[in-house]
Amino acid sequence: MASDLIAIASSGARAARAALDVSAQNIANAATPGYVRRSIELGEVAGARNSTTQSDVSLAGVRIAGITRNADAFRQADVRRTGSDTARADTELSGLTQIESSVENSGIYDALTRFESALQQLGPDPTNASLRSAVIEQGRTLAGGFRIAAQELASVGKGLQFDAQAGVAQVNDIATQLAQTNVRLTAVGAGTSDQTALADQRDQLLDKLSKLGDITTTFAANGTVQVQLGGSSGPNLVAGATPSTLTATTNPDGTLAYAIGAAPVSFSGGSLAGANLALTKLAAVSTNLDTIAASIIATVNAAQAGGVALDGTAGQPLFTGTNALTFDVAAVTGSAIATAPAGAGANSRNAGNLTALKAALTAADPSGQTNALLFDVSATVASNTTTRAALKTISDNAKIALAVQSGVNLDEEAVNLVRYQQAFQASGKVIQVAQTLFETLLNLR
Repeated sequence: MASDLIAIASSGARAARAALDVSAQNIANAATPGYVRRSIELGEVAGARNSTTQSDVSLAGVRIAGITRNADAFRQADVRRTGSDTARADTELSGLTQIESSVENSGIYDALTRFESALQQLGPDPTNASLRSAVIEQGRTLAGGFRIAAQELASVGKGLQFDAQAGVAQVNDIATQLAQTNVRLTAVGAGTSDQTALADQRDQLLDKLSKLGDITTTFAANGTVQVQLGGSSGPNLVAGATPSTLTATTNPDGTLAYAIGAAPVSFSGGSLAGANLALTKLAAVSTNLDTIAASIIATVNAAQAGGVALDGTAGQPLFTGTNALTFDVAAVTGSAIATAPAGAGANSRNAGNLTALKAALTAADPSGQTNALLFDVSATVASNTTTRAALKTISDNAKIALAVQSGVNLDEEAVNLVRYQQAFQASGKVIQVAQTLFETLLNLR
């Protein structure tokens, strides 16, 4: 009987000590990123001799069944999904904000209105050298503004592409680490501290990966994970111990095409999706900017061809180029402006051709198009700012819900320390009682 008590008490002491270790581990890692609270699983140990009488039942104490992570698969998936959406919105908004700044800071709208104003001022006095020079200078400023806008937009595009390529490299690095973690998970025992630590590492890697692109995960009983990119129908990035390689190629419009081998990957979440959304908007803005620039060049030069310069010679192109990046001024002096209609003599005060030019610009409405472009970009930024704020709130709430489930509660752990300490002391007391009983039995005559 005494030996049974000692065995039972010893198992109780071991279980209490293990529980104290788990609580201490939780407290030590309360602020560790990605740490999931541990719990110890205990099970009763009982054996019976070959008898049906109650007096022959042999109690054997308690056993440590394992150490479990207080993880909630649903909440973890929700954190990854909402975090992926927020990362997409963050990257897209950052790109859109840069696009907006590139267009607005170039001053093309103001430059265009000043150019049109200079043409208006030239109308009543078409031979005035100062007014003619003002038109040329405003035209030069206008062309420079378009070039600056085009250059800045190109720079934004290169930055987005560079960041996306860096993100692709991160995806591949994480894939390699996940495959290595899968290998380690297959080698450790179930319910061990090694398994829980590896599961923490695995989940941290999945969280990082989900911020780069939306993923679908499938977990095996041993904790290993299979990862698909771009949704449940996407190709495998990680399968067991084998990682795949994500690539990104640049399309003609500047957007990126992602693929694993020959299988295309279409991201709907993560920074890689956000980069492509921003690049898509950038391509549209650049196309609109080129269209406006080409319209101004063609309209002004067509009017020039229909009139004569101040010296009576046929009007020559005022602008050169075919798009925003190549937009420039061809004329060196104001005398090249063809204000008079064809057939007029030198120094003609007939501003008929200038009137036709102003009418053509009014019809083409580059100012209105530029204003619409600026408004569209600003409206898109405003809309995405609101969306991003909403997604951030949803993501934060998901993190809070997960923290309640899997985070370390120091008050609760303090209670556990006291409880398991008392259990350890009580087991020690049982051992003392068993020793007393054993000594009593030895002293019997």
